[in-house]
Amino acid sequence: MTKTTDKSPPVDVAEKKKMSEWNQLADEQAPAEDASGEDGRILDQKEIDSLLGFDDSTSSEKTGIMELINSALVNYERLPMLDVVFDRLVRLMSTSLRNLTSDNVEISLDHISSVRFGDYLNSIPLPAMLSIFKAEEWDDHGLMVIDSALIYSIVDVLLGGRRGTSALRVEGRPYTTIETKLIERMVHVVLNDLSSAFDPLSPVSFRLERIETNPRFATITQSNNAGVLVRLRIDMGDRSGRIEILIPYSTLEPIRELLLQMFMGEKFGRDTIWETHLTRELYQTDIQLSAILGETTVSLDDLVNWEVGSTVILNTRPDDLIEMRVGDHSMFMAKVGQKQGQIACSIEEYIEPEEQSEDM
Repeated sequence: MTKTTDKSPPVDVAEKKKMSEWNQLADEQAPAEDASGEDGRILDQKEIDSLLGFDDSTSSEKTGIMELINSALVNYERLPMLDVVFDRLVRLMSTSLRNLTSDNVEISLDHISSVRFGDYLNSIPLPAMLSIFKAEEWDDHGLMVIDSALIYSIVDVLLGGRRGTSALRVEGRPYTTIETKLIERMVHVVLNDLSSAFDPLSPVSFRLERIETNPRFATITQSNNAGVLVRLRIDMGDRSGRIEILIPYSTLEPIRELLLQMFMGEKFGRDTIWETHLTRELYQTDIQLSAILGETTVSLDDLVNWEVGSTVILNTRPDDLIEMRVGDHSMFMAKVGQKQGQIACSIEEYIEPEEQSEDM
C-alpha cells in the first residue's frame, strides 16, 4: 500500500488568511469612504451659513452668495457730491419749515444709504404718506415718505396746537382731506428746497405729482433697481418725525459725472465754465486806444535842442490812413477827421495779428 501526502492544505490556509486580511481592511475603509464621500456628505448649519455669507467669522466681509446678490448695489460714497447736496438741503429746510410752522424746527441728517427699491417699499412702516415727485429736467421720478408721527405733528402745529404737548394720534383710519392738504403744503416746501440744493450742481425743478398711502401705488421704478435713501429727522419741541427721500440711480444718471466730483466745480483738463467767465469779464475791461498820427526818427542831439515852439515835420498827409494801437499791438487803420468840433477817427480796416515764430 502506497501512502501519499497532500500538501495543498497549507496553501489553502495561506490564501484564506490573505483573503480574510483583505476583507477586514475593506470593512475598515468602507465607513471612512462613506463619511468623506461627496455623495453621502450632509452639510451642517455652520457650513451652510458660511456658504451663504451669514457666518459670524466673516461678518466683517461678506462672502458667498450674498456677495453676488448685493454686487449690483452702488455705494453712495462713490457719489461724493450727494453729501454736499443733502447737507445744503438740511440748512434750507431748517429755515423754510420754521417759516411754515412758526415754531423752532431742528432738522438732522440721520444717514444716507443705498437700497433696492423693492426692499425699501416692503420696509415702509404704515400708515404713512408717500409723495411721488418728478424731476422735470431729468425726466424721472423720486419718492418722499412722511411717517405717521410727523404727519400728526405738522397737522397739530399748523392748526394751532399747544406747544409742549405731543400730537394726538388716531391710528387705524385713513387720512382726511384736510390732513392731506396740510402735508401737501409741507411737501411743496421740501421739494423747493431740494431743487435749491441741487441748483449749484445742476438746475432742476422737482414737481409733486400725487400722494399715495399704499406702497403698491407708489412704484416709480423696478423692484431690483437701486437708489439713494436719505433719512431726515425733524424735531419741533416735543413733536418729532421723519422724512425719507428715495431717488433712484436712474434719476441721477444725467448728472452722474457731476456727482462724482470730490468738490464743487472740480474739473480735469479744460474748464469751460472758467473760460466763459473770463471771456465775459475781458469784454468789460477798459483799454487805452492810441491813434498814431505819424512817426519819424530824430537824433538825440536834435531832441535835446528842442524848445517850446519847435516844429516836427511828419510825412503823414491829411488823407492818409493812420494806425491805431493798443499798447504795442496794432489793431486798426483809420481816417482822421472832425466830428462835433473834436478830432475823430473812422476805422477803415482791421489789422490781423502777426503769428509768433515757433523758434521764439
